[in-house]
Amino acid sequence: MKFKYQARTKTGELQAGFVEGASKEIALNLLQGNELYVLSLEAMQKTQWLGTLTDYFNRVRGVDLMVFTRQFATMLSAQVPLGDTLKSLHSHTKSPILREVIFEMISDVDAGLSLSQAMERHPNVFSVFYINLTRAAEATGRLDETISYLAGYLENEVGLTTKIRNALIYPSILIGLSFLVAMILIVVVFPALRPAFEEVGVTLPLFTRIIFGFGEFVASWWLAIIVFLFLTFLLIADYFRSSEGRLVYDEIRVKAPILGKIFRMLYVTRFSDAASILIKGGIPIAQAIEISAHTIDNTTYREVLHEAAESVRRGEPMSLYFGKSEFYFPSLVSQMIAVGETTGRLEEMLDRISKFYAREVDSLVTNLVELIQPVLIVAIGIFVGLIFASVLIPIYNLTQAIGAGGF
Repeated sequence: MKFKYQARTKTGELQAGFVEGASKEIALNLLQGNELYVLSLEAMQKTQWLGTLTDYFNRVRGVDLMVFTRQFATMLSAQVPLGDTLKSLHSHTKSPILREVIFEMISDVDAGLSLSQAMERHPNVFSVFYINLTRAAEATGRLDETISYLAGYLENEVGLTTKIRNALIYPSILIGLSFLVAMILIVVVFPALRPAFEEVGVTLPLFTRIIFGFGEFVASWWLAIIVFLFLTFLLIADYFRSSEGRLVYDEIRVKAPILGKIFRMLYVTRFSDAASILIKGGIPIAQAIEISAHTIDNTTYREVLHEAAESVRRGEPMSLYFGKSEFYFPSLVSQMIAVGETTGRLEEMLDRISKFYAREVDSLVTNLVELIQPVLIVAIGIFVGLIFASVLIPIYNLTQAIGAGGF
């Protein structure tokens, strides 16, 4: 949510601008954390749908953030001063949205804010995980090494997401084209044949009558159908954006028969990778679990990880809670974490878990794609065959009737 604010700096200078936060209290705390005395803070009023569209088109793509982070890490490793690094990145970044963000970060850093504080002002670009890891790196003096970790993490995330998205392109195109061809046949071509059948008096099979009736209904009420489907889509999308709907949607994702397993392995990969990086950066285990939860776009997993963090704060081993949540975290995860806790190499075990399940996700996605394509071809072939059979059988009966009448 975006808020418009007016504030004064420690030197009394008046400052105005916009800040984003999940609530007004969070936005206020963010401004006060940047040593600003807030004079006014007002929520920007905008319709939900307009806001959603605006956020979508004004977002920074994962690929752009990945490239920015890798270049950032390279320049810091070369001992280039932070200010010069940001200025160089601003001149070389192609994304106009990210360029504007970097420009504001340069101004904030020049004004005395730390890098993590400058990033906090752009929560739609830099995740909680990204910001907290940067803050920890500033405290330990390992900023170049930490940004390099982040670059590798984002490269893995973008690579995995791209692979899954590309795997779904072909089936989506195939289904879309098949649906389009079927609708043209049912709505445009087949209704033109019905008068010929009725004139000769051919008895139409039940499936043919259903096809013809459906085609005539769509041809007569197509505008109302489009409006109905659009409104239904809006209502469903609005429900899934609510707290209850998001929880239901996330539960469906992790419990779906086939895709659920892929999502669960993907979330385990993201968590273990993020937690490994955070612990290496000196973040306490409980806090690392909490921050890692923000790298997972699933409320169910976030709740599980929040409970895991509370369990660790009570003094229980991390592996103990994970062993009780085998559906979300396979037994292998708790076993390897237990080994890491015993040997004092928890971050190394988490890194191994991440790499293992990343390979598992890659293998599952590849196998699923290879399985989906022939299944789709067979299913679409049967569907199209039934549609053509519903017309070819009456045509055959029609030719028989004409032939019998001619003789």
